[in-house]
Amino acid sequence: MATKIVERSKPRLSSLDELFKLDETNGQAATQPAATVDATEHSQDTIFTVLPFSLMDDYPGHPFRLYEGERKADMVDSIRQRGILQPLILRDKGNGRYNILSGHNRKYCGIEAGRDSGPVIIKKNLSDEEAWIYVVETNLIQRSFSDMSHSEKAAVLSLQHSKMFSQGKRNDILAEIKRLESPHEISKNLTSVEFRKSSNTRDTLAKEYGLTSNQIALYLRANQLIDPLKIRMDNDEFPLSVASQLSFLKESEQKAIDKCIGLNGFKVDMKKAGVLRVYSGEAKLDDDNIYLILNGTLGSSPQKKRSPTIRLKQRVYKQYFAPGQRSSEIEAVIEKALDYYFSHQQQIHEQES
Repeated sequence: MATKIVERSKPRLSSLDELFKLDETNGQAATQPAATVDATEHSQDTIFTVLPFSLMDDYPGHPFRLYEGERKADMVDSIRQRGILQPLILRDKGNGRYNILSGHNRKYCGIEAGRDSGPVIIKKNLSDEEAWIYVVETNLIQRSFSDMSHSEKAAVLSLQHSKMFSQGKRNDILAEIKRLESPHEISKNLTSVEFRKSSNTRDTLAKEYGLTSNQIALYLRANQLIDPLKIRMDNDEFPLSVASQLSFLKESEQKAIDKCIGLNGFKVDMKKAGVLRVYSGEAKLDDDNIYLILNGTLGSSPQKKRSPTIRLKQRVYKQYFAPGQRSSEIEAVIEKALDYYFSHQQQIHEQES
């Protein structure tokens, strides 16, 4: 049964200014009066309040990694000292629980800092498309595209390239995010919002993010990898070009490849990836063949048989040939000698048999 939220535990506020003045240790508004904004900017579909972290669920398929190391430690320390200053943005699931659109790190760092709740902005009646746009755009605002891992870039580009991604809705949501961040400035001058006018074609995405059209294509393919292989890609175990090739394999085949790499420490290059695709297309990519391909046995070019190079030492031929004798004469004598030797050996073999 979903937990029922008692109304007094989540005070509804008119603006972020009030939210920033909350004493998060008890969830009550500060005694100092808060600034107000135009109430029409906050409809019934947008609620400012405070919620316990226990009611917040990760967004399904969230493609962005949580902070680690020093970056995480800094956020935990900041929250411990000053609280969560930027509200999380949540999607109302309609069952008393909420999906996090923006703020996964704030939730988990807040819990580690000893907090059990945080300030939030609840968005109601969002479509799946709109929710995904919030997830992607808030991450792009918080950090640059160039700082993202390969898998995160692949997720962003795949969403923006998809048919479900609406440029109009994207601009509307960007404007909404700006309003939520700076209600006073935006309400005074709505034209200050910088809209992105690019479409979702490969060429326009390439121009927007400083990539080539071919790189966009590789990222779109890499997004089809299973998560364990995406992690290997992010850890530079194989390049984006190899990731693109592996993405054409079935999910079960990708899982088997990941397992084989983990057990044996094999490396995957473009040549091996190409062989894996060939065997997959022929329905021959079982565990045994995956092992043989990754260790280099299957798919390697056969070694060409080369005639051995023979060099006679000087002590061998100087007793038969005069100094300065031409090499062509020496080769002719050696050829006749060999012919005589093997003919004589054949005669001996025939007599014995």
